[in-house]
Amino acid sequence: MNAVLQPTSPVRSTQSWQAADSAHFLHPFTDFQSLARKGSRIITRAEGIYLWDSDGHKLLDAMSGLWCVNVGYGQRALVDAAAKQMMELPFYNAFFQTATPPAIELAELLSEVTPPQFKHVFFSGSGSEGNDTVVRMVRRYWDVLGQPDRQVIISRHNAYHGSTMAGASLGGMSGMHAQGGLPIPNIVHIEQPYWAEHGRSMSRDEFGKVAAGWLEAKILEIGADKVAAFIGEPVQGAGGVIIPPDTYWPEIQRICDQYGILLVSDEVICGFGRTGHWFGCERFGFRPDLMTFAKGVTSGYVPLGGVMVGDRIAKVLIEQGGEFEHGYTYSGHPVACAVALANIKLIREQRLVEHVHDDVGPYLAKAYETLRDHPLVGDAETCGLMGALLLVKDKARWTPFDPAVGIGMVCRGHCFANGLVMRAVGSRMIIAPPLVITRAQIDEMMALIRRCLDLTLADAQREGWLA
Repeated sequence: MNAVLQPTSPVRSTQSWQAADSAHFLHPFTDFQSLARKGSRIITRAEGIYLWDSDGHKLLDAMSGLWCVNVGYGQRALVDAAAKQMMELPFYNAFFQTATPPAIELAELLSEVTPPQFKHVFFSGSGSEGNDTVVRMVRRYWDVLGQPDRQVIISRHNAYHGSTMAGASLGGMSGMHAQGGLPIPNIVHIEQPYWAEHGRSMSRDEFGKVAAGWLEAKILEIGADKVAAFIGEPVQGAGGVIIPPDTYWPEIQRICDQYGILLVSDEVICGFGRTGHWFGCERFGFRPDLMTFAKGVTSGYVPLGGVMVGDRIAKVLIEQGGEFEHGYTYSGHPVACAVALANIKLIREQRLVEHVHDDVGPYLAKAYETLRDHPLVGDAETCGLMGALLLVKDKARWTPFDPAVGIGMVCRGHCFANGLVMRAVGSRMIIAPPLVITRAQIDEMMALIRRCLDLTLADAQREGWLA
């Protein structure tokens, strides 16, 4: 039992890893044939806000993995929490009227850090599963209240709510809907509150109210007695960091209240400090009835998700609902909950929410403003530690690049080649770095971003894309 395990084979080369990857691993959101020709980037270790690949190249991870590594890489407290729980109780389920201490303690802690209307949680394994739970729970709520016809859930175009059948249906990604017969019935979409695309003829505040009005129009079109809920991300993350005007969410709240519609905040990306508040709904001033979470709850160290259930819904389901025919094997997984407990404790101890709100968030906002002078940047905006640059070929007219150019992917290629992980969403270049980032590291990141913009500009000039 105490013998040291010896490696069964020598350390593999990048080419060996890539060959095995191509032969066996089907990646998410990937053109499999194209990746097989190119070969995957093999990430082997990480520390703080940095990654290293199998060739020893260092990368500043300005995307926190996939929006999730809020406390940064290499936090021993989270590793120790997982190891300790694995030794004591690696798994037990929450079925059959059973619970484990980590799940109970995490539910208790989440009721402390979330807005006051939330005292109950339903655990899942991911944000996608959490949003599937939202669909089931919303419809069950109205059924118990004797209004089974309230089935329709309204979401937004270009929203992302996961990749399961219900999650992908709630999302508004046309490419996802084109595969698999989506969306499923009784999920409809309104336009997103993207000022640069839909509202440049008016002020941002004016546009915010106009965009919220699209929800009211859709409710009236369908009939309020048929609408169950509206779901939205406080800031649309995977859609390109679409930051709504400050007037948008309060007007959405007013409309939901007026028609008795449930309001759901998808906090999978915005939760646990990303916006400079514990949750994005607090940043934008609205009071959701349900709140989906994942990613930052464990900083991505192990999978965990869930739904915070507001008093309005919990009271009905507990007192009148009978058995809720829904759940997952890994709901309240004890190891995941133990890591989440350690993660939230670390966020509190290091005052990371305050760090974003008072220090690095405002510092990033000022730094991003300086990028407006770049010839390719039509717009630059941030919210907490999320940021987006809109790349245009004509700043004066905000003329977009021909989509065939793939200007975002050109820029993204330069980012990876120069030690920066930055994501491209169409012509928008986006970031969401770990919350532990410092001002000096923001300066480092900004220098890399500007270098990659310059290289992209040189490509555009050489190839004639600006003509």
